[in-house]
Amino acid sequence: MTAALTTRTLDAPGATITYDVRGELGDATPLLLIGSPMDAAGFTTLAGHFTDRPVITYDPRGTGRSTRTDGHGEITPDDHAGDLQRLVEAIGGGPVDVLASSGGAVNALAWVARHGEQVRTLVAHEPPLATILPDHKALTAAIEDMHETYQRDGLGPGMAKFMILVGHDGEVPEGYQYPPVDPAQFGLPVEDDGSRNDVLLGQNLRNCTSFEPDLKALRAAGTRIVMARGEASGQTMAARGADAVAKAIGAELVRFPGDHGGFLGDEYGMPGEPDGFAKRLREVLDGS
Repeated sequence: MTAALTTRTLDAPGATITYDVRGELGDATPLLLIGSPMDAAGFTTLAGHFTDRPVITYDPRGTGRSTRTDGHGEITPDDHAGDLQRLVEAIGGGPVDVLASSGGAVNALAWVARHGEQVRTLVAHEPPLATILPDHKALTAAIEDMHETYQRDGLGPGMAKFMILVGHDGEVPEGYQYPPVDPAQFGLPVEDDGSRNDVLLGQNLRNCTSFEPDLKALRAAGTRIVMARGEASGQTMAARGADAVAKAIGAELVRFPGDHGGFLGDEYGMPGEPDGFAKRLREVLDGS
């Protein structure tokens, strides 16, 4: 049975946040499914596997339906953490369970470090944290190169470098140089439309990857923190981020089916393994 869905908004400094509630609040511990900059649409399939409890998805500020009133500057994980705090307050205060993926996992770690009382269990799936990896200097330089390319040449060339870097298996060597690439190879635009407000490259990427999590606060948090990585993710940056955080705070590390997008259905034409992912998530949330 498909749970009834209602869409709500809340006001935050500099933005109006739009979120969706599936099911009835108060029946069981809510489950938040969050990404960044991916919006609520990417969790449609996964949410359908949890009809026995209320499920909340949302569009992060500046993405999808969550409009900004503060312009188009770069956003920090702490900005997003504040929005997550407000969202949980809006649905009753928690505690909630959370599956946070990619940039959403970085934002959730920032949130739990400050307001762990709102979260019972956090499953942080592949946070792309360059700061805690041994090759952080090379990664930071490669990300800055990507950002400069985006600012100079536009979305296609910048995003092409992003695709190459996130797919790089293993540590990035010092002095790394991107191979020559045609954006069209990735189905990306070749012409520059002049815009520079892309939600990934223009608003979130640099502050997300350069975020330094408060490891001491995370170790002390009452939240149960489980780090998650894809079984098929190899040694890509985001998967290594999960490994590194787990080691740094002494958290459990769990392998999930698929890769970085293992939870996806066919929302973007790149399906992962959502059935297996949902099963593993349920097992983790149940403590097994």
